[in-house]
Amino acid sequence: MKAWSVVTATYVIAVVLALQGVGFDSESERIEHPVYAGIDARATNVSADVGAHVASDELTAVVQRNCVMCHNDQLQTGNFSLQTFDVANAAAQPQAAEKVIKKLRLDMMPPPGVPRPGGDTLQLLATTLEQGLDEAVAANPSLGSRRFQRMTVGEYRRAVRDLLDLEVNPSQWLPADIFLGSYDTWSDLQGLSSVVVEAYLTAATEVSRMAVGNPTAAPATTTYPVHIEYSQHAWNQVDGAPFGTRGGTVVTHTFPVDGMYVLSIDTQLGTGHESEDIDISIDGEQVALLALPHGSRGPSALETDPVFVQAGQRQVSAAFVRKHEGPYQDFLRPHEYSIVGGERGGSWANYGITNLRHLTELGVTGPFEASRVSDTPSRERVFTCSPTLETEERPCAESIVRRLAAEAYRRPVTDEDISGIMSFYDDAREDGDFDVGVRTALQGILSSPSFIFRLEQQPSGLPQGASYALADIDLASRLSFFIWGTLPDQELLAAADEGRLSDPAGLEQQVRRMLEDPRSEALATRFANQWFRLAAMDGKQPVPFWYPDFSLELAESMRRETELFFDHLVREDRSFLEIFNADYTFVNERLARHYGIPYTGGGEFQRVQQTDPYRVGIFGHGSVAVLTSLANRTSPVKRGEWVMEVLLGSPPPPPPPNVPLLEETGDQVDGRFLTTRERMEMHRRNPTCNSCHQFIDPIGLALDHFDPTGKVRIRENRVALDTRGQYYDGTFISTPGELSDVLLKRPKPLVRNFAENLLGFAIGRTTDYTDGPAIRTVADRAAENDYRMSSFILGVVQTDQFRMRQVDAIADDDSQ
Repeated sequence: MKAWSVVTATYVIAVVLALQGVGFDSESERIEHPVYAGIDARATNVSADVGAHVASDELTAVVQRNCVMCHNDQLQTGNFSLQTFDVANAAAQPQAAEKVIKKLRLDMMPPPGVPRPGGDTLQLLATTLEQGLDEAVAANPSLGSRRFQRMTVGEYRRAVRDLLDLEVNPSQWLPADIFLGSYDTWSDLQGLSSVVVEAYLTAATEVSRMAVGNPTAAPATTTYPVHIEYSQHAWNQVDGAPFGTRGGTVVTHTFPVDGMYVLSIDTQLGTGHESEDIDISIDGEQVALLALPHGSRGPSALETDPVFVQAGQRQVSAAFVRKHEGPYQDFLRPHEYSIVGGERGGSWANYGITNLRHLTELGVTGPFEASRVSDTPSRERVFTCSPTLETEERPCAESIVRRLAAEAYRRPVTDEDISGIMSFYDDAREDGDFDVGVRTALQGILSSPSFIFRLEQQPSGLPQGASYALADIDLASRLSFFIWGTLPDQELLAAADEGRLSDPAGLEQQVRRMLEDPRSEALATRFANQWFRLAAMDGKQPVPFWYPDFSLELAESMRRETELFFDHLVREDRSFLEIFNADYTFVNERLARHYGIPYTGGGEFQRVQQTDPYRVGIFGHGSVAVLTSLANRTSPVKRGEWVMEVLLGSPPPPPPPNVPLLEETGDQVDGRFLTTRERMEMHRRNPTCNSCHQFIDPIGLALDHFDPTGKVRIRENRVALDTRGQYYDGTFISTPGELSDVLLKRPKPLVRNFAENLLGFAIGRTTDYTDGPAIRTVADRAAENDYRMSSFILGVVQTDQFRMRQVDAIADDDSQ
């Protein structure tokens, strides 16, 4: 009873102090506070200078005195109880033990204001728990269960590009990927239904037609809308458009056959103060110049005369001819965003700042007067032989099928594989020519489960729960989709065929080769993009009236900056910790102008040194500022949550029901607009809110120097910014640099969180407590190599989770 009374009194006092806003600069200052007088010293300093030889029962006592006050059978704080927890037998409660380890390594528990043991007691407790769990898993390993994986939309696009030298947009046929957590690679929600199967069949039909061509194609119109958020100002030349143009759009269109085609455009806005010329080009060569006469207003549609175009994928551009330098039409307020202030949908430019003509749609209609299908890169990839006699056709078709199927299936093909595909060829050849037969066979390859799914061989006769090493050929696919996001190349398949991937040295050699290959950029565009939640930028549009220089081009540049930054870390094998403290970044001219960075590189991205003290590492990237903001203001809460979830791996719990949101706090007091900080302080007066916001708010406030567009600011509502806060360990922070410093004081949880995310992405399933030992091993080995990126990637590849599988009930059910 005495122990419980001490704990209860301590907890109540800590809560009261927290509600009163009392903080402490140090542990000694907290202990000396008069409100703690009379509290049993055992509750605050159980083992002030505990050494490395503390018995497990003493550490269990620490848990009982310092943790059970919240994590008990009654409160179930964090959805787990430690009331019967025994450090010596932590493996009996592995989920709870892993949660405790993560919180202790982050130094989050006990929470601020609550007494804690002195010295290194808590870190020793974490180490002891880790050792116990690692030993238990080593004695009884578990690799977890994973359902079948199928190609994501992005993987399908890359696979078609590598197989057929064809750029496609699979999202027009395939259902959108379902993200579980952050990643689209996790197989838990990659279900299979008749709708999904039909979508892949449709994709196979369309892709095969695009690759081979279609001389019997009927005239049709394909339209490419231009998003209204894309600025078309004078200084914004679209990538791929001819020099001397502004705005417009550039698209990749597949022409099915040589013939005549009509290109059309729709425009909107415009005051008609001057005439406009629109350049229409194919593969950079002008094919038409359309004129919008002086005085034209409102919507306008124009089209070219029929233009002859050869079959294949071509880059089609439509852009306004730039007639003079500088801003168009609005010389007093030459904002970057050319329709800022315009009202979407209804009355265009209702109170507009600019009224430039905007291209809203590009159309391609045809073919007319179709003739033949010229050679294209895709046809060259398909037709590696050309029969001249009818008796040569089937052997030639079979050689084509055998080669393409082996590449698509990522394994040696069997006679059964070939006979099934050739039956498609035979049926189609009866009613069509050789090209039609090959096209239909290709359609069969692209719709095969061996192409769509990441199928892996399981040895026969293994009991449930048994582990087995993946065959080298299956390991090759895992490697390729992990690092490149696409099919394995011939060198990787050859290494698998020779058994070199089963050898640790051979495996490492292939991983390092793959990291040097440009295709490893997929780690940035896929993994880092999803880890950092960059998809949340889609649809983000700060209110144009308040932020008139933000456009979708700028948002895309910000997203690209973050991808290039991560790719640089991988390509140069730099330290993972540079994510937090790098003094450089990557910008193009548009982004440099937004950041206020001197730049002379034109439209290309270049590495630049950062001199702005606020732009430290990832925290200085506009992408992070934009995706963690609201449309009309910043959100320190969102920014704090992002850091805790993405970088620390410890997301705060969702707010309880019936608690007012921060957004519901009043905007004004006594006629004065409140700052975001003042609104947060009002919100935190609710005791229920404060328990989480004491962690979130100081982190978010340190990042509040960036407005919703990622620009550095020093004022809000005409009041100087106050970003001071106290990190949960007592450190005072107020800038991104100080936040980076306090995070890097504890690199271990940062690198473990990164290793956990990388492992889950690589193996295609959620990680759980059974993966804790492997994650720690990856992080520890990386620490021995200065946290270089290759150490993490190699560490993940070398885990049993990546190289092996386990026979389980789910696998048995799927195979029946």
